[in-house]
Amino acid sequence: MDRSSALELMNNYIANEKMRQHCYASEAVMRALARRLNRDEDQWGLAGLLHDLDVEKVNSDLSVHGLEAAKILQEKGVDPEIIEAIVLHNEMASGRPRELDFHFALAAGETVTGLIMATALVYPDRRLASVKPKSVVKRMKEKNFAASVNREIILECEKLGISLQEFVELSLKAMQEISDQLGL
Repeated sequence: MDRSSALELMNNYIANEKMRQHCYASEAVMRALARRLNRDEDQWGLAGLLHDLDVEKVNSDLSVHGLEAAKILQEKGVDPEIIEAIVLHNEMASGRPRELDFHFALAAGETVTGLIMATALVYPDRRLASVKPKSVVKRMKEKNFAASVNREIILECEKLGISLQEFVELSLKAMQEISDQLGL
């Protein structure tokens, strides 16, 4: 599946603009991670873009989120590795642990976007350009800040051989590059 087809599919299944922005941010982070790790940028980008394809269809039910996306993507002939990474980004539904770099990257990458966006929103100008990596790392330690963001999943970046500091820098830069698309 190419990006154009993936965008069309995402837009058909995701109506909420904030959720679409999350998917764009996840795509940007996944592409940056693929470049950093010398992996397939298109493959990793598609996983980021499509990882929440079923979130509205399953009404954010974590017991099935990812499984419905897998069915949709299988029907579309999407690469099984992409589908597996999407299923495993939510271990609750998959019932299996993440094992591969692709799995850890998607889980950590899509999760860190929430922390970065929340950090930007507390700045007076509400712009990603104002956010510094050290601010995001500092917010990691504040459990009440963006409390729904699972810090343990973000720390799976270390399973990729990337420190938290580098991961935040890479992710923030990727998101800053598409800040207009993210509305931040």
